[in-house]
Amino acid sequence: MSMLRALVAALALTLALAGCTSGSSDPDADPSPSTSPTPTETTPPDPGPRPKVGECHALSFRQAVSVIANTAPIACRKQHTAETFLVGRLELKTKAGKMRRVDSRAAQRQARSACTSRLSRHLGRTPRELRLTMAQAVWFTPGPNRAEAGADWFRCDVVVIASEKKLLRLPRRTQGWGDAPTIAMCATAAPGTAAFKRVTCGAKHSWVAVATVDIPGAKLPKREAIADRMESPCRDAARARAGDPLDFSWSQEIPTADQWDAGRHYGICWVPA
Repeated sequence: MSMLRALVAALALTLALAGCTSGSSDPDADPSPSTSPTPTETTPPDPGPRPKVGECHALSFRQAVSVIANTAPIACRKQHTAETFLVGRLELKTKAGKMRRVDSRAAQRQARSACTSRLSRHLGRTPRELRLTMAQAVWFTPGPNRAEAGADWFRCDVVVIASEKKLLRLPRRTQGWGDAPTIAMCATAAPGTAAFKRVTCGAKHSWVAVATVDIPGAKLPKREAIADRMESPCRDAARARAGDPLDFSWSQEIPTADQWDAGRHYGICWVPA
């Protein structure tokens, strides 16, 4: 018996005993009223608000790499680092009729695919052109409590990585913003050196990314094979930007195993700024 029900039963017993010993002989006296527990209203779980396209967020770098949406939108006239460019609905029901979690691999794969494929359209650049920028798509899904309450959305935000673990402040609207020089990819030193750090071209830099070279295959080839494949395209890209077609230099950035597994199946050609 619960505490609430025990208290109600004790109160009813006290009232009954008081009626028996009161000495009242009035046959018309009202019997002691019965007491029953008051029904408790159950509040339905709150799925929370659904994100909207065009909302802005002041995300830190750590928040941007989290898959759980835990920040409230702010006015886009204020300083912000992310803008929502797509909101979709997760396909949580499997072919077998079971329900998958919002943080399952299948659900996250759906969100990642939708967000990355739509970013180029939002920024007004081709996917290949976006490779040479610091703009990225990040995606979020509801937290466990909201998911249990019925929230089944995913949210796509655009962010720009200004430098290592730092996001760039965005303008009020990023629609068609993909050709802005401030978000182009540059570096503080030549690729492969200890001082190499990727930054936006709006920051101090000494190298600039000028082209990418696709690397075919399901597995990451050996470095020598990738270098051979990249040499001619990178040399041509560097020559096209050089003032003297006989005097120029370039550098190749080959994807690491982690970058390859994350989907970067291309190398980057760099030239001195």
